[in-house]
Amino acid sequence: MLRSLILIPVALIGFASAAQIPVHEVSIEPPLLPESTSNELLYLHRKLVEIESITQNEEKVGKWLKAYLEDQGFTVELQEVSEKRYNLLAYGSKRDTSILVSSHIDTVPPYWPYYHNKTTDIIGGRGSVDAKGSVAAQIIAVLGLKDKLLDDISLLFVVGEETGGDGMRAFSDLENRPDYDVVIFGEPTEAKLVCGHKGIIGFTLKAQGKAAHSGYPWLGVSANDVIIEALGKLLILRDHLPWSKKYGNTTMNFGYISGGVAMNVVAETAEAKIAVRIAAGTPKIVQGLIINALKDVKTKAQELGGDLDAVWVSEGYPPVDIDCDVEGFKTMTVNYGTDIPNLKGDHKRYLYGPGNIFVAHSDHEALKKKELEQAVLDYRRLIIATSLSHTEEEQNDM
Repeated sequence: MLRSLILIPVALIGFASAAQIPVHEVSIEPPLLPESTSNELLYLHRKLVEIESITQNEEKVGKWLKAYLEDQGFTVELQEVSEKRYNLLAYGSKRDTSILVSSHIDTVPPYWPYYHNKTTDIIGGRGSVDAKGSVAAQIIAVLGLKDKLLDDISLLFVVGEETGGDGMRAFSDLENRPDYDVVIFGEPTEAKLVCGHKGIIGFTLKAQGKAAHSGYPWLGVSANDVIIEALGKLLILRDHLPWSKKYGNTTMNFGYISGGVAMNVVAETAEAKIAVRIAAGTPKIVQGLIINALKDVKTKAQELGGDLDAVWVSEGYPPVDIDCDVEGFKTMTVNYGTDIPNLKGDHKRYLYGPGNIFVAHSDHEALKKKELEQAVLDYRRLIIATSLSHTEEEQNDM
């Protein structure tokens, strides 16, 4: 970031002379955006964060954002994903644009209220980083572009990203949706371009047993015992899952475990919800490794009169390679998932956003004002660079 240096001489008056102390260099950060633009950015970001929009409860923030975009001159289409849940597609004079700029308006629970510490310029609250920071910066960035370029950009804000991407999948399957040449996705990326992220597959282990009095455990089959033994096998397996130089190790997280009804009852049912972040290979390969690791536990449970099953949340997806060929940006890879694989099509894909994923989903989710302002400038750079690149490709094809 450029900084201006102002030399300030400080005179020391007193005693027999008017000698001066050495000149000190005082570093002053210049404003990144005009004051009016910065104020509009902060207003938009604040309003978005103040409206609770935990997944499945996105209606209120969607309606507010629709009205805001229409006030800015956009045509806004609502796509119903499920009852009272809508994606928003906004565009200027034409619907079929070359560039799509997109992020999500849902958040994880619980809701944390908005705050802005003007002394430190730290702004926080649920969604302030993931991903309403991206949403606000994207809109202000697009509004600041010239009319000709603005007419070739659409904005898409979807629901449901935090719980599997039903919003983006619904938009992807929309019968009359445009085929974009470039899509710029917004997530917290530390103001870097992301060159790829890990894949994912999720599943629930379900153990079935037979209830009995804990004083006579041989009369029942403990589903808890089955689930514990299964998790033990997976603990061994997760040290031997596929890895890659680009994405590192495949990881397996035991996110939720439950079983039984009381300490003096042999557990009749138990389950564990597990997410695998895939660094190499495919979901089918990982799925096969998991099934093979659990087969002996399943057989033993069935012989005792119980059972063990893995219920797969979805087909999952493998690691996602993302375009990061725009000069002037630092690059990185990330371990979290995005909506990028949920949007079908032959388009260039970019991932950028303000804030750090390490504070997302936490009670201290926050970012600095200058990160939001820098994101506006960076989104503009991305849009202009990808637009010029697309124009050059079209001319070369002629």
